[in-house]
Amino acid sequence: MFIGHFAPALIAAARPKAAGLGTLFVAAQLVDIGFAALLVPGVEAMRIVPGITAMNPMDLYHMPYTHSLLGALIWATLFGALVRLATKRKEAAIGAALVVVSHWFIDLLVHIPDLTLAGAPPRLGLGLWNHPLIAMPLEILLIGGAFLHYLRRTEAPGGNRRLGILAALLAFAQAVDWFGPKEPAYSLAIPATMLFAYTLLAGTAAWAGANRQPRKR
Repeated sequence: MFIGHFAPALIAAARPKAAGLGTLFVAAQLVDIGFAALLVPGVEAMRIVPGITAMNPMDLYHMPYTHSLLGALIWATLFGALVRLATKRKEAAIGAALVVVSHWFIDLLVHIPDLTLAGAPPRLGLGLWNHPLIAMPLEILLIGGAFLHYLRRTEAPGGNRRLGILAALLAFAQAVDWFGPKEPAYSLAIPATMLFAYTLLAGTAAWAGANRQPRKR
């Protein structure tokens, strides 16, 4: 799952007292941002194993601090506290924290058993990465439904052009993830690419959501 993780961000951003869309895009991928950052010094680890799943060659064998449920809850608590400090809004903080935690549960659908509850076995994952005909439509359904929800609940004086650009960028990023070339072996290019992609998407989301307000009923 890649852009499907942004579905909870779009749903949360449609609420009147929510954090900004850019902030919630960071929240949606905070677990993977942390994972990419921890890959660089070797605190967490992965390797490339072609064929390990039908859709993804990454063997995510050591990620106790980001992809355990306990780890996700800690990241969510810290991020929620930062949002509360920045916005002074309890609702914004709670929404952002829930978006962070949603990452683990969405990953649970697609990962093979490499997620944990607290960094140690049992390892969990329903393995939809081995079933592209289920995983791909599911991802499209999640992000498409969330976009429609956000579009219907918010409005912008200049129309929806910015939101359309964000949607196009997300579609392009997902197409590259699904159909683009895969790295033959692990290198620092992998976390660097992840961090670049998340920064670009969050920045574009912040721009797209900057002039949107809750739609008047």
